[in-house]
Amino acid sequence: MTRRPKRGGSGSGVWSARRRASLAFAIMAGFLAIAGALVVAIGVRLVGDALERPGIDDFYAQPADAAVGDPGTIVKTDALLGTPLASRAWRIMYRSTTAAGDPVVVTGVLIEPWGPAPEGGRTLVSWGHPTTGSARDCAPSYGFDPFLGIEGLRLLLQRGFAVVATDYAGMGTEGPDSYLVGGTAGRNVLDAVRAAQEVLGEAASDDVVLWGHSQGGQAALFAAEEASKYAPELDIRAVAVAAPAADLSDLMSVHLDDISGVTIGSYAFQAFADTYGDSVPGAELDTILTPEAIAILPQMNELCLLTNIPELHAIGEPVVGGRSPRATPRRPRRGRSSSPRTPRARSRSTPPCS
Repeated sequence: MTRRPKRGGSGSGVWSARRRASLAFAIMAGFLAIAGALVVAIGVRLVGDALERPGIDDFYAQPADAAVGDPGTIVKTDALLGTPLASRAWRIMYRSTTAAGDPVVVTGVLIEPWGPAPEGGRTLVSWGHPTTGSARDCAPSYGFDPFLGIEGLRLLLQRGFAVVATDYAGMGTEGPDSYLVGGTAGRNVLDAVRAAQEVLGEAASDDVVLWGHSQGGQAALFAAEEASKYAPELDIRAVAVAAPAADLSDLMSVHLDDISGVTIGSYAFQAFADTYGDSVPGAELDTILTPEAIAILPQMNELCLLTNIPELHAIGEPVVGGRSPRATPRRPRRGRSSSPRTPRARSRSTPPCS
């Protein structure tokens, strides 16, 4: 009499082992396929970035009539080759205004996910970048990979948002220095949205999310504070900030005796003197800084924060320890302050949608 193998015997054990091996092989193949696709995507992006470098300075040169036009209108655009996965993007040059209401030209980048926009258009996220420096070459859009510092970009694109990222006035293209001048940066953030709407057309909605970090957090707060008067057509659905530079008096007081304070102060004191020196008592450089500190400002302001830290430290170290400022700079009078009030953004019962 022929006996059948018992369940769980050696025959089924061999079969189970084969199944496990096949499953493991399939999982490994899947991982390798995903990794390979990512490598290819990153490689294509880097090749695209490299191809864009020749002649890049031509984009940042302003036409003769660049500042003539309404805030938020486009001066020119440049479609980019090295874009994040499943997206298209442009460098943009657009019009904005300073805290004093003077016209200014600003640059940045705009990124949109592939595929059709939802009915009513995409929500626009306006990103304010953290400190990178104050020189033209420190503009994020001018970097080899202009998307690298946009925090949360991949998740935002996956959820169907379009993202626009300003460089702020004075970076990227010619303009007044605006480092931590909240009134100017806030308007640059709002006008970037208007510029994005012009580029995207019906694919963009009036729904806006403001998102910024550090210097950009201050810019986002100012944008939220000014939006109802400066850009009433925009519907500010949410405001998110990380470590915002919200109280500059306290910030400067805490860091005046360390190299971080000297570095950031070099960017800020020059910008404030240029912006307020003729109209606000106490904003002139010679009332705030020692001659030794004033002497190093041109060198400090030519260097970018992330790429020139050793050089910045070498130049700034001699004035660390209270030997630089004569006094804490006075805050400009109300209406020109660079410490924002807490914004009251409009809210709805539903979260922002794409």
